[in-house]
Amino acid sequence: MAAPATCASGASSTRSVAAAAGKGSVTSFQRKGPKACGIDGSSPRLLSITGTRPSVRNGQLLVSTGLPALDQLLGGGLAVGTVLLIEEDKHNIYSPLLFKYFLAEGIVSGHTLLIASANENPAEILKGLPAPLLDEKDKKEFDEDVCNHKTPEANTPMKIAWRYQLLPKVEQVGPVSSSRFGHYYDASKKIPQKLLEDSKWHGFFLPEKLSSTLNPESCSSTHGYMKLLQFIKNIIYEEGFDGSNPQKKQKNILRIGIQNLGSPLWGDDICCRENCDKSHNLTKFLYVLRGLLRTSLSACIITVPTYLTMNKAVIARVTNLSDTVIGLESFIGSERETNPLYKDYHGLIHIRQIPRLNNLTCDESAVKDLAFKSKRKLFTIERLHLPPDLSDTVSRSSKQDLAESAKLLGPGCGPMAGGKKHLDF
Repeated sequence: MAAPATCASGASSTRSVAAAAGKGSVTSFQRKGPKACGIDGSSPRLLSITGTRPSVRNGQLLVSTGLPALDQLLGGGLAVGTVLLIEEDKHNIYSPLLFKYFLAEGIVSGHTLLIASANENPAEILKGLPAPLLDEKDKKEFDEDVCNHKTPEANTPMKIAWRYQLLPKVEQVGPVSSSRFGHYYDASKKIPQKLLEDSKWHGFFLPEKLSSTLNPESCSSTHGYMKLLQFIKNIIYEEGFDGSNPQKKQKNILRIGIQNLGSPLWGDDICCRENCDKSHNLTKFLYVLRGLLRTSLSACIITVPTYLTMNKAVIARVTNLSDTVIGLESFIGSERETNPLYKDYHGLIHIRQIPRLNNLTCDESAVKDLAFKSKRKLFTIERLHLPPDLSDTVSRSSKQDLAESAKLLGPGCGPMAGGKKHLDF
């Protein structure tokens, strides 16, 4: 009976020694308390900002672009402090949709918006934003509409290439209630007025900024770009998006949207002549803008009509000065519009560049052939082609056919090759 008492007393003495050692010294294995996590309010973390999440690859803070499929292709979302450049399609039909999805996501997430345009009033752009699907009733109607749009072939299981059924899809068409990052939108409805009234936004309409000046030099692209840069800089520093006064102001994200940058409406001549005299104005603007974004809690989306630019060197410089570059290729007016291969799609989407942030290599999607659809309620991104069969699971019959054809063709491709079958060159 003495042994158990000894063990109990030994265990209790061991716990007391460990407790005494824990009080006297600090070990390397400690549980993080509220102070280390920033819950006490002394130093709030960036992770507490609504509508953001950290990247699992490089720890960079991410915001949603408004399209979950595009977020997946970009490695989880758009990194804060970066520029997303969208190369407009020729008829400028689909690029405004991505532009509006980005702004609508900012309103739903409670972010501050800054909208700059030279041809459309920012207030009118806000009124045309798609309506978010926030209620379960709206999501149910959205799912029913998506199911009605599907063809019978899409509902039937695949009978050929069964192995492709297990491959992950790029786009989940219906809204997923468990997803906490990003939202789905109904393009057939407009955003509620209540959300617009509760949102905070700033507008930069170039004709209004230049209407007060009658000097011809003030209407140049340099003057318009400088005014926009000064406007963005004032918003960043006056409202604390640069990280100033963290105790007084709650941190938030500034979403910047610039429409048709570099077009003749901005007074730029890169779209008019191949050897323009002011081709450096746009690149200088992007260089300064990216410097402002790197030191602030902001993300920017820019649409550029690159199809109008005749000088390819300017396009290359604009691409290098952007972090993420996406190109939209519409089928309207092209031979692919009547091609049966593309009958279910409205265009191609090209992921031209993904930024390298906090790592040596960039994230590149394994899916290269991407196409998009623009339906009445939704904009989807899907795979255009199935991947090739590189596995070893070839049927025996196909192996026998290959062996027989090899025997008939002989060892070479010259005139000595026997058999009835011939090679076509």
